[in-house]
Amino acid sequence: MEFIKKVVLICMIALPCYLLAADMVNINTADKQTLMTEIKGVGEKRAEAIISWREQHGPFKSVDDLANVSGVGQSIVDKNRDVITVGE
Repeated sequence: MEFIKKVVLICMIALPCYLLAADMVNINTADKQTLMTEIKGVGEKRAEAIISWREQHGPFKSVDDLANVSGVGQSIVDKNRDVITVGE
């Protein structure tokens, strides 16, 4: 019985973390549609600019590098910091 309680407790702690991570948008791999729908303030032009930037410069090394994309400012990065990632 004690083992079952421990397993349930671990699942209760781990599941929210897993679900939160599942909602992250990897700006190094996301397609145009995903960038447009999942990142606040990013429409078609900005999504295209993000893809173009990473094709020219390689993968983003940090989330803050997104601010280097023309048309994407630090405010958009800050607004979306909780949903964007550059991967593992």
